[in-house]
Amino acid sequence: MITANLPGNTPVDWADWETPLLQFSEATGLVASAFDIAGVRRIGPKTGSRLAALLARSTLWAEDGPGTAIERSLVQSVCADGQPASAQFCGLRVCTQPLLLGGKLYGVVVFGWRFADFSSPLECEQIARQIGLPGHVLWNEVRLDAPVSAQRMETYTTLLGTLCRTLDRQREIIDDLTRVNRTRELFLATVSHEMRTPLSALSLRIEMMLRTIPDLPPAVVSGLETMRVHVRQEAGMVDDLIDAARTLTGQMSITRTPVMLGQVLRDAISTVETSAHMKRIVMQVTPADHGDGIRLQADGRRLQQVIWNLLINATKFTPEGGIIRISAGCSDGMVAIDIADSGQGIEADDLPHVFNAFTLQQDNNATGLGLGLYIARRIVELHRGTLSVSSAGRGKGATFSIRLPVAAG
Repeated sequence: MITANLPGNTPVDWADWETPLLQFSEATGLVASAFDIAGVRRIGPKTGSRLAALLARSTLWAEDGPGTAIERSLVQSVCADGQPASAQFCGLRVCTQPLLLGGKLYGVVVFGWRFADFSSPLECEQIARQIGLPGHVLWNEVRLDAPVSAQRMETYTTLLGTLCRTLDRQREIIDDLTRVNRTRELFLATVSHEMRTPLSALSLRIEMMLRTIPDLPPAVVSGLETMRVHVRQEAGMVDDLIDAARTLTGQMSITRTPVMLGQVLRDAISTVETSAHMKRIVMQVTPADHGDGIRLQADGRRLQQVIWNLLINATKFTPEGGIIRISAGCSDGMVAIDIADSGQGIEADDLPHVFNAFTLQQDNNATGLGLGLYIARRIVELHRGTLSVSSAGRGKGATFSIRLPVAAG
């Protein structure tokens, strides 16, 4: 990969110009090269005709060749005033096309090296002496090569200008998108951390008041307990924001250790049992030992987070008196965990979007930011596993399926 620095230290991959310049040369028969603003040839010369191929075997474009000197002089001229420049070498016309990004010059395409009209043996002899070719060899090739008129060269120049502007505009768009994404991700991560600090302080003060101040009126205790629930909900959303930011920036990671699946399931289930009990939801676990015999290499805390999130959603969207079935097993080298509920289900059109970021259910007590399932899938993918969902439709429940390698390495 050949790279250089654009104005503002933005790197440019000169290899991006390899194919476009080659195609331009082959389509027009012109020779094309790309230079940076220091006068260093980055690409080319690209040749598209027999005459150009013959010239490329001479000393014309050698480091100290006359063609290289002319091209560098043209590049200097373009860099000096920002305008296209042209020159001739014994009847061979050479032109330039500035390369701009964000309105700033970062390179120059030099192209041409064709006669504007039919040459003569004497003219070819003069050229041949300067570039180390036999005169008759050059003449034999030139006389078979149709000249490029000024009108045709103007057309080719317009074509190349369009090509250059299109490629540079694409690069500008990509750079703009990259900057926007980086700014968004940095903003998300920074705001999330700044929000966590006051929430932690508020949570601590509430706990201290509940534990250390005696004989608080029942209404005050009830208000503080409600505040505690709300603070925990807010803290959970902040944690989701931080995890989402880490996912977007590629900073989320897992630490694999030997894990017993049974303990992970028990810990995750214990966090939602109270909510399920309040809604008289039955939670069935298969096998009865919660998969104590299943051992895998995983990040136990993160895996518990995934299962807890799926159980929270199942509890949230399952009506009172419903049922949630949790099954765990091992087959074909994969750990299989399925969580099926008798809840509101998911429409077929919505299934492809369930794991998208900021996707919220619109019905039945939908809360949060819609990041839980997005983060859960990413955690499972970091374990080299899969997280999928299926549903027979509205009112028919949903099943979330986790598949993990037994020995994720």
